[in-house]
Amino acid sequence: MTKREEYEVKTERFLQPLVEENHFELVDVEYVKEAGNWYLRAYIDKEGGITVDDCEVISRRLGEWLDEKDFIADSYILEVSSPGLGRPLKKEKDFDRSIGEDVDIRLYKPLNKQKEFTGTLKAYDKETVTITLEDGAELELNRREIALIRLAFDF
Repeated sequence: MTKREEYEVKTERFLQPLVEENHFELVDVEYVKEAGNWYLRAYIDKEGGITVDDCEVISRRLGEWLDEKDFIADSYILEVSSPGLGRPLKKEKDFDRSIGEDVDIRLYKPLNKQKEFTGTLKAYDKETVTITLEDGAELELNRREIALIRLAFDF
């Protein structure tokens, strides 16, 4: 397990009962480096959407726990937020909840000269994701080739 994965797993184990106690859902935890800074991010959600106050409650408790345990060697920025409208699908529960919903998919490499697809999520398994395109055609994509899959949203 990499250092990054270890930090994410430890943080997720602490957060899971805390978010459940507050009737939230833990969507994801990530430890990433962006523009020279490390970020520990926790994404939470709830029915009707998450508020700034909700994020503050979790952030405060998480920050206290992280200060006490002090297991992250690097200097980092802690962020607790909503996953946003274009929420990525990462876990099985995300895919289950999104069957029948429109999704945007971005591939690492082009397929037939195209890297981005939008369609209705029809099925998934550990290896593949199947969407129905606007013209009714089905497209099965290998999950290893998907850089990002998230709920689509129109304005």
